[in-house]
Amino acid sequence: MVFDMAPDRRFFTASLLVFLGSAVVTIIGCQAMPMPHGGAMATAGVDWPATALSFLVMWLMMMAAMMLPSLAPMLMRYRLAVGATGLRLDGLTALAGAGYFSIWVLLGVAVLAFQTALTVLEARLPLVGHAIPLAATLAILIASAYQFSAAKARALACCRYAPVRIQADMMTAWRHGLDLGLRCAACCANLMAILLVIGMMDLRAMIAVTAAITAERLMPGRQRVAHAIGAAALVAGLFLTMRTFVL
Repeated sequence: MVFDMAPDRRFFTASLLVFLGSAVVTIIGCQAMPMPHGGAMATAGVDWPATALSFLVMWLMMMAAMMLPSLAPMLMRYRLAVGATGLRLDGLTALAGAGYFSIWVLLGVAVLAFQTALTVLEARLPLVGHAIPLAATLAILIASAYQFSAAKARALACCRYAPVRIQADMMTAWRHGLDLGLRCAACCANLMAILLVIGMMDLRAMIAVTAAITAERLMPGRQRVAHAIGAAALVAGLFLTMRTFVL
């Protein structure tokens, strides 16, 4: 079904400004310093609240830059379905967007907790460090194989869900944003896992994953696109396996 994406200058201007701002911050962060991670929090004498906050702020900037290209059409569908106009519509859209990104903030907390736990285990159990390369390559292969699954196909279909009518109130807008966030996370969790394994602050990997997420959401023939992305990721995973254990 084709939806009439009516021109909305305020919406597209705001989306573009948020995207450009978050992209600039992310690029500067990638080039200037490594992203704060759980290992820093596991180090004695480190101000862990400040480290955690800096991690989550940078994580949010990254998610805004990576997800806005595919989120904007979903928010546009929301604007077409909600019974409001003008500044009220803009406020409800912003609230839905906040609900969406709150899901990614919670996932950032989970990533930080996992990194911290992994760092502690690696320090106390040397065998964990030796197992990490194998676990990383297995994670990439499993995440790549997920691209060909029926679950992935269902997740992509959910991401293109278009509501017909939505109530114009704050609670409904927040819940709709949460629902969009959960759908999005379920759809691209495997691609984000690949990015986490490769390195969150690898700008080239970040651009590649962003392009993959956007392409499989927005391009025609999403199943073929998802399969092509899965094939490319499998090749990369096999190459990484060979380089780690053979070369």
